[in-house]
Amino acid sequence: MEVTAIGLWADRTVLHEAASHGRALQLKQLIESGASVNMVTVDNITPLHEACIQAHPNCARLLLEAGAQVDVRTVHGSTPLCNACASGSLECARLLLQYRAKVNPSLTSLTASPLHEACIRGNVEIVRLMIASGAQLEAYDVHFGPPLHIACAKAHLVCVKELLNAGANVNSVKFHETALHHAARVDMVDMIELLMEFGAKVYASDNLGKKPVDYTTPASPAHTCLMFYESNPLSLLQLCRITVRMRLGTRASEVIGQLDTSRRIHSYLQYCDHPASPQSDT
Repeated sequence: MEVTAIGLWADRTVLHEAASHGRALQLKQLIESGASVNMVTVDNITPLHEACIQAHPNCARLLLEAGAQVDVRTVHGSTPLCNACASGSLECARLLLQYRAKVNPSLTSLTASPLHEACIRGNVEIVRLMIASGAQLEAYDVHFGPPLHIACAKAHLVCVKELLNAGANVNSVKFHETALHHAARVDMVDMIELLMEFGAKVYASDNLGKKPVDYTTPASPAHTCLMFYESNPLSLLQLCRITVRMRLGTRASEVIGQLDTSRRIHSYLQYCDHPASPQSDT
């Protein structure tokens, strides 16, 4: 992969160890003594990967300033930015982006995108950073599907809301499975309500012919919630909001924010108020 481009290979080096353990002073001394910052292990792991996966921004900065390649990939396809998002290091992620790291590296069968990694961890600040930096909301990972799916599967409600507000497709599918199927599995009523407010299809069937409600336990809160939505269609007001946001796509939040309208309408279109429990309306 990237080995020939870097040109140097060795077993795990002292430089790797220093970066991994956050020993900035030792790392600085090694760099000044001529150690190559782009040395790779047999797995094509560089010291920069080590610094990012262990969340050591000071070490990452020293390596980047010394010429470390920002988008080098391991044998599994992970970039330092993927590692920073996986470790939950907002500082490392920001630093890498300053050095023009790719927010949308090509996906492989062995790795997820930086946004996927942030959603897996549930770090909403990094999710926001990736979205603001142009992360593809529908990037498709062979294991997880789009980022929205993994955020739902991991029960990270705030990340789900960030993705939906940014324009993620609430009805995107992987093997006909939707985000609502995942929300049903983790039995999260708040997440189910949020997805429904954004236009999730309650009757969507996966490749086994199962609807979201089929993945809930009878009489559980999630089951009751989904049965309510199966029996009670969304209001015209809700459908209008969904239509407006779908037409605007990823520009929805920006455009709505510029509308000359009342604060109440603005808040409604932006989903600023958490959706009320359907049971409370009955």
